[in-house]
Amino acid sequence: MRVAAFMSGSGTNIRKLIEHEKNLQKTEGRSPFEVVFIFSDRADGRCQGETIAREYCLPYFSYDIRSFYKKRSLTLTVKTKEGMEARKEFDQIPKKLIAAFGTDINVLGGYMSYTTIKRCVNVHPADLSILTPDGRRKYIGDNAVLDAIAAGEQYLFASTIWTDEGIDTGPLLMVSQAMKVVLPEDLNILLDNREKFLEVVKMHQERLKEIGDWKILPLTVEMIARGRFALDNKGQVYVDGKPVLRGYRPDFSPS
Repeated sequence: MRVAAFMSGSGTNIRKLIEHEKNLQKTEGRSPFEVVFIFSDRADGRCQGETIAREYCLPYFSYDIRSFYKKRSLTLTVKTKEGMEARKEFDQIPKKLIAAFGTDINVLGGYMSYTTIKRCVNVHPADLSILTPDGRRKYIGDNAVLDAIAAGEQYLFASTIWTDEGIDTGPLLMVSQAMKVVLPEDLNILLDNREKFLEVVKMHQERLKEIGDWKILPLTVEMIARGRFALDNKGQVYVDGKPVLRGYRPDFSPS
């Protein structure tokens, strides 16, 4: 299975995916998937895509989305008709790369731009099976960890999804082991100190990458490549032919 890797920042998720591929090659003689190129929506020093690509001898492409929007005098959003049309135009570049390299799926590993590209797997720092009373996913978007801690959740999780046109609304593939929330003081006191609260959120988000993202994203891609995941026409997820209603959950114990 040929994989395109998309990233915006440090690229740790993509690095772990490539490391998993190399480890499978070493232990099994081959890997069922291969990362064939890396794409980034940033062209500045904050993105480590070129460094990772050089390390693993992979083709690398960057197309800066901020410059793209600035040249069109648009704000970086898809909430307006103009913004969505611009995003579709931007996505023509990675779509051409996908076609040229013949990729089967595209992995969004810390890719911070909304994308209109199809056949994508994304990793998100929350348990996307948790719903609001009206049936919507509770912890979506960029502030999922902050929202979960502020709501008093005792554990945090990471999820992988098969993306659709919404924000974190696609079919839920896998949910990580639980990571316990550890606060330095009472939550209500902490919420009154915004700066300290944000530090706590950042610490939990970084730790969740190690416990959640770095484990379930490579495993999800491997299982897709091995044909273990399937979707029906209603978006129901199956693993080894059996339906999973709240995401596949490997046998991890809480940390």
